[in-house]
Amino acid sequence: MIRRIVLDTSVVVTGLRSRLGAANAVLRLVASRRLQILATPPLFLEYEEVLKRPEQRLAHGLTVEEIDEFLAQLAALIEPVDIHFQWRPQGRDPADEMVLEAAVNGRADALVTYNVGDFTAAGERFKIAVVSPAELLRKVRS
Repeated sequence: MIRRIVLDTSVVVTGLRSRLGAANAVLRLVASRRLQILATPPLFLEYEEVLKRPEQRLAHGLTVEEIDEFLAQLAALIEPVDIHFQWRPQGRDPADEMVLEAAVNGRADALVTYNVGDFTAAGERFKIAVVSPAELLRKVRS
């Protein structure tokens, strides 16, 4: 059963862009505490940096104050993860390493991403499910 998850930044961003998509449904499951989100400080700071980019603000339509409010609510739900071990490099994209490290060090059940292929080998190596938001919803609802 999947309970503890790490969200790739793309999932958080997409979740705020559309209230109808799978990523938004995942965020709602986190808000209702049906899923426990895990994150490291660097990963959380990446969420903030990306959400506040001008092009992202145009896409999701939120003000900086609304983003700060969302991030404060998200931070209250996050179980913080300390990095005790780094296993770099594991993937093709160095930017993915912090997401994987949060999942491994936090003992996540799943890493939720739209870039499943980028994490598949490392997920198998560390026995962490790597799933898309839609796949996570199917697993949680079944």
